[in-house]
Amino acid sequence: MSDPIIVIGAGQAATSFIAKLRSEGYDGPITLIGEEKQLPYQRPPLSKKYLLGEMPLARLLLRPASWYEDNHVDLKLGTRVTAINRSQCSVTLDTQETLTYSKLLLATGSTPHQLPATIGGTLTGVYTLRGLADVDHMQHEFVKGRRLLIIGGGYIGLEAAAVAAGLGLQVTVVELAPRILQRVASPATADYFRALHQSHQVTILESTGIESLEGSDGRVTKAHLTNGETLDTDFVITGIGVAPNAQLAAEASLEVQNGIAVNLHCQSSDPNIYSAGDCASFDYQGQRIRLESVQNAVDQAENAALHVLGQDISYHPNPWFWSDQYQTKLQIAGLNTGYTDTVTRPGKREGAISIWYYHDDTLLAVDALNDPIAYTMGRKILGAGNSLPKTAAADPSVQLKDFI
Repeated sequence: MSDPIIVIGAGQAATSFIAKLRSEGYDGPITLIGEEKQLPYQRPPLSKKYLLGEMPLARLLLRPASWYEDNHVDLKLGTRVTAINRSQCSVTLDTQETLTYSKLLLATGSTPHQLPATIGGTLTGVYTLRGLADVDHMQHEFVKGRRLLIIGGGYIGLEAAAVAAGLGLQVTVVELAPRILQRVASPATADYFRALHQSHQVTILESTGIESLEGSDGRVTKAHLTNGETLDTDFVITGIGVAPNAQLAAEASLEVQNGIAVNLHCQSSDPNIYSAGDCASFDYQGQRIRLESVQNAVDQAENAALHVLGQDISYHPNPWFWSDQYQTKLQIAGLNTGYTDTVTRPGKREGAISIWYYHDDTLLAVDALNDPIAYTMGRKILGAGNSLPKTAAADPSVQLKDFI
């Protein structure tokens, strides 16, 4: 097979797809098109090690420039695709160039939600945290003693809070829901992280939203909250979720459902067009979901590559995630969607615990907090399709390996 393949998007999924094609012997033309001028890079370290200056750009890159040269990948960075012509199997670029493909991968990622301009969302000093340019633009703001307001108590917001507090900033997190991490974690996990942040002098305001941001000379200076408070602030970071970048697919009349809808071979409604990563939605245990994780981006992209090469393998994820905050590492195995009960298990190390999620008596997922043994065992149990009785999960004397 040597027909041209085009990849739109320049992140983890895109690079993994190309690497898998080449490692499996595909020797045809591959073109990678990305809107950013930078080579594809890792995103998770952006808000942690890169922001702190502990990881240089060279280490952030997924592959060095030489890898693309050695693997004969035609890079078109700083370039946007304006249209997909499915009948002609071609894409049009903002340079007016037209390229043809035999197979196309959409790995367009997602875009953070922004506060509306009507409440001050476009004031200088209001940031979202997604790409390299975002971090570069805000890095100068992280000065000891300055006041940071973080809007959104999900993992992105809490990770930013941990970095800022560690640098000596005065940090306030506001969360509109009744508790932090409400959409993604149990009350027990939320309680752990709330106490952790409060121990580092971070103020957390739950059931609290933003009425408006106020500025002086175009720069944010105050935040008016729904609880009636007004906070003085030097800058703001919003972490209020993301939207899949599915506009290009929708304009090409591909099926879009909570992202670009794909089957278990990562094919869209057009069999010549695949999708992977944050922008792609697929059926998982009777629900159409998107997984915003490195694991999903890599595994889904590799599955798409294998299918392009004629290997009929379905994608059945075994999800895992992580979050680093202060000296705490959270490792998550499985998906807790639809859980009805949780069990907390003390770990063998001081301060280590794990939260086990169940739907009735079926194990769904585990949150391991500074407990790599619980994470490893939980992932193996879930990967084997087994469960773990609640009584065993709650009893630290029970050997988890017996249930693999």
